[in-house]
Amino acid sequence: MTQSSVDGAGIGPEDRKIITLARSARARNGVAEGAAVRDETGRTYVAGSVELDSLKLSALRTAVAMAVASGATSLEAAAVVTEAASASDEDRAAVRDLGGPATPVLVAGADGVVRATVTAG
Repeated sequence: MTQSSVDGAGIGPEDRKIITLARSARARNGVAEGAAVRDETGRTYVAGSVELDSLKLSALRTAVAMAVASGATSLEAAAVVTEAASASDEDRAAVRDLGGPATPVLVAGADGVVRATVTAG
């Protein structure tokens, strides 16, 4: 995991947008995490964590799955709103599988403040 920023400085409007969408999903659904990913065409996919008896998925893995199911072939960026200090290895692996190892993963708190930017690799 490569950490490139911890204060959110320099976050552009498109990255700010996916953070806002991830925050909205988390709040709207009352779930532990919200996530959003942006594909190669600029489309975004937004999800919350899934907690069923038979299926448990993090918000970020759910958002990646939604992108794949919708025909995305690559990711430009991902964001997760979580209480965790960073994106899990499993979450980064899902982003890496679709976006490659250099895909940035923005990790923000419930307030939308970016705590870390890591790469999927």
